[in-house]
Order: sequence, then structure tokens, then C-alpha cells
Amino acid sequence: MPNLEEAIRERAYHLWIADGEPEGQADIYWLNAQREILTTSVEGSGSNAAAAAPTDTGLVATKSTKKAKVARSGKNKTRAA
Repeated sequence: MPNLEEAIRERAYHLWIADGEPEGQADIYWLNAQREILTTSVEGSGSNAAAAAPTDTGLVATKSTKKAKVARSGKNKTRAA
């Protein structure tokens, strides 16, 4: 990605638009966009599969992603006999 800050700015803008352009929450949109961009970048570099493009569903996608990660991490744990 040529310019990380520009990619984060653009993604934050799209999240903000999708949520109806609320005032006074720029930092929240920036942090959500930053997390999405960096997570996608790390996941893409760790596997041969193509990285998924971020969606315009806003915070809902972020919350469902967290739930999916928790569910996956629970499957990896083994119980002691």
C-alpha cells in the first residue's frame, strides 16, 4: 500500500458516510479504519489468499469480525483430561 495514512483517511471517510455523517466522532472513524486496514494487511501478508476488501457496513462489520475471531480462538483450545 503506497500511502497508509491516505488509505486510512479514505476508509474512515467511507465509514463516516455509511453511518450518516455524524458530527464529533472523527477519532472513532479513524481508529476503526486504521484497525481494518492494518488487520487486512497483516492477514494478507500471513497467507497466500487474497486479502478481503473492506466493506462499507461500518461498525457492524467490525463487531462481527471480533465475534468470529473469538469463536475461532475457542476452537483451538484443548481441555486437559
